[in-house]
Amino acid sequence: MTQNSPPLVLPPGLARAMATLQDKDRQRLDDTVTRLHTVNGRLWDTEDRVRSAFLSAAQVADCKREIDQLNAERNALAERADEVLGSLADAGRADVPLHTETLASVVDRMSVLTLRIWHSERAATRDELARRRVPALHGQREELYAALDALVNDVVAGRRRLPVPARFKLYGREDIAPTEIKPSRHLRQVLAFGGLSECGKSTSAQFVQRTCGAQRLKIGFLLRQAAHREGLADPYALSARRQAELLLGELNRFADAHVDTKLFTIESVHDDASIAELKQLRGDTLQIVYLDTPFAVRVERSGTPAQAVAAKDEIKMSRGAHQVAALADHVIDNTGSIAALRARLRRIAAPPSTTALRVATPYGLGLPAAVASATADFTDAVRAYGPGVRLVTLTGSPGEGTWIAGWSDLDLMVIAEHEVIGGIQEALEQYRTALGGAASLGPTLVTPGELTARRLTPRLAFVLHQLQQGSPVLHAASDLELPTISRDELAFAAVRELPQVMLTMRRLRTAEGATALRQLYKHLVLACRLLLREHNQWESGPDRILAAASRMPGLTALAVPPLAEVANAWRDGDTELVLKPVTAAVDQLLTWYALQLAA
Repeated sequence: MTQNSPPLVLPPGLARAMATLQDKDRQRLDDTVTRLHTVNGRLWDTEDRVRSAFLSAAQVADCKREIDQLNAERNALAERADEVLGSLADAGRADVPLHTETLASVVDRMSVLTLRIWHSERAATRDELARRRVPALHGQREELYAALDALVNDVVAGRRRLPVPARFKLYGREDIAPTEIKPSRHLRQVLAFGGLSECGKSTSAQFVQRTCGAQRLKIGFLLRQAAHREGLADPYALSARRQAELLLGELNRFADAHVDTKLFTIESVHDDASIAELKQLRGDTLQIVYLDTPFAVRVERSGTPAQAVAAKDEIKMSRGAHQVAALADHVIDNTGSIAALRARLRRIAAPPSTTALRVATPYGLGLPAAVASATADFTDAVRAYGPGVRLVTLTGSPGEGTWIAGWSDLDLMVIAEHEVIGGIQEALEQYRTALGGAASLGPTLVTPGELTARRLTPRLAFVLHQLQQGSPVLHAASDLELPTISRDELAFAAVRELPQVMLTMRRLRTAEGATALRQLYKHLVLACRLLLREHNQWESGPDRILAAASRMPGLTALAVPPLAEVANAWRDGDTELVLKPVTAAVDQLLTWYALQLAA
């Protein structure tokens, strides 16, 4: 309904009949009748507006187009209402009297009469003729109520038949006749940013675009595109429902043209009515994000005079921008740090999910007895901190089954709340003492907030992906939520990490002795693993990784001894024989890499 318009009250007989419908049908009918009454209110207002002597020719044309669109929507809604109301009719005999109109047609007349009474009562304060009409209009409504109830009783009892409800109305071009628009299957998720002036909408949308690969769109641009497509000069003159349908239509077109895009953002939401309608069309796949920022903070951040910000606010609030907060799925208090804002945005744009992880004991990872025992003791010690410790796992070679005593590190990852990390550090010292010289410990301590905000290094992202692929963990909370890491994300992470690995290999190339062998070999394997990810190849285990990398275009086979041979030579201090082929392979890869980038 238009602002301050009267509600549509149905007569008691029809209301009782509707109460017998199934819940789904009753809800559908309630929604359809409410929308029908709203459209009639919009029609009344638009017809009043088009009569104004102050409208330009373009504005008059827009009003005429809106009237056509609203009439088409009115008929479509009446047909939709009759689809449900028709189920009230008893089949009866074919020779019972046929009524002249459908039940929805009577409801539609009742809606118009309700609006006429309301407008007449308002005009009666200044118009004597309107005042004299009001009692007669009330009488007409009472008669219509009684007639509709009598018709409902006859229809339900099978004493009267209803005509076919299809109206077959045509308004303008067939291709713009309003239909019940549905979201494209390619339109997976939409974030709509709202808020008052200088609250951070554009900054937030830019961040989501840059970090999540979202397609960023402006609502004004979408409406202008739709208006151009359908021959409208001013789409903002249309009803909220029509604006929402036009927005969805344009979003569908973008999604169908960019099928690999999983996330779209739209800004800025300044009209609470149209975004509410779009939310009804999209459901939870549209998430409304409202940035709540006090006026003084917005003025300070914008660097513009307070009067300028206030003037912008006034325009936005006249359209209902401040009321979007009541509709929002997420209201963000944007008075804190940029880190807090970005963490919240990442959780909204890419929410974490509960992951079923495979839990194993240290004794099932192929570790020596002393190492497995020390690892089990550490796991028990940190598990005693309760829900503050979310996950404990050994990453890398233990999970892949390639751990070698005296060669491999113990790469440990613990996810824990910041408050308990001090205690975990004490447990780590005991762990190192228990290991003695059996293994070198490399711990990574990370908080759940860092993970869900996706503040991830490339290596950490890879570990999370491996866990989701079935790598074992030593302990996991039952309600642990982790960000889902796709292979595409890992491929992009490889692009970012590879330059640092190559620089490190060149530095290590100048070192000498046994230490150089171990570090050179590990970085050679890591570089090859990252290069393979860029080629969408996902090998595990050093020997398989080096063999697969040898088949990359333009790279001669890397003649590197097997891992077991390299590890034995390093442990025995006899590195000279294996250092030479490993160094040659590093030089070979660095030369190939330089040629690839110079091409």
